[in-house]
Amino acid sequence: MRTESKKMQFLYDAGEASVFMDNQDYDQIEIPNEALGDSMKWVLPNSDVEILFVDEQPSDVQVPSAIDMKVTQTDPGLKGDTASGGGSKPATLESGVVVQVPLFIEEGETIRVDTRNGEYVSRA
Repeated sequence: MRTESKKMQFLYDAGEASVFMDNQDYDQIEIPNEALGDSMKWVLPNSDVEILFVDEQPSDVQVPSAIDMKVTQTDPGLKGDTASGGGSKPATLESGVVVQVPLFIEEGETIRVDTRNGEYVSRA
């Protein structure tokens, strides 16, 4: 069994599969979304990712352990909430994934998220 990793660009989600382009020879491949699991929720179109190939077949997408992504929707924090206060609220990121963020995070901000557990790390 031979494994290798290739840097490829995520082009778009084709419904049943995600389409990637090899950055060196511009070949495009489709990988069934069910084979990719949850990792694609952290990847935006035109992002470079490492694709793991096993015996020349794509088998997995390797996502960085932390990514920066813009908050596209979240409710405003309530009056009286402070940056040091506890509590969190859901925020939708530009890829569509929803994560819990501190109350002081607002729409349009870019935040850093740990992709291993989906937790907020910091403002980016």
